[in-house]
Amino acid sequence: MVELFYEETADLGLDSAFFESWLARVSAHENKELGDINFIFCSDDYLLEMNQQHLSHDYFTDIITFDYSFEDLVAGDLFISVDRIRENSIDLGVSFEDELHRVCCHGVLHLCGYGDKTEDEEIVMRSKEDAALVMRST
Repeated sequence: MVELFYEETADLGLDSAFFESWLARVSAHENKELGDINFIFCSDDYLLEMNQQHLSHDYFTDIITFDYSFEDLVAGDLFISVDRIRENSIDLGVSFEDELHRVCCHGVLHLCGYGDKTEDEEIVMRSKEDAALVMRST
């Protein structure tokens, strides 16, 4: 089940049924089953505080993923900064929606076991994100 929450940011009017259907396809493509995923959309300041408290990082980020996956069941809490998404979409010259979707599937791909700490991992992650974005309309 996919649930959407908002902390220190306006409701984006997103459709949880769309996210559940789409991300179930993404998970299945990775031979995983979509479990409970909570998307918590928040402000930069909210996510910065979480980054400081839980990861001892003192910088802004677009997403923090808490992984509760077990075996092939994908589950977790994904905290996403709407402020970062908005700024990154402008910097990258893409729509807010496309950048939001990229970050959402990025978090789910982390739950599927993909990393992005090394250059090689980042290349694989970008490829997986691109494939996941194509799955939005299938």
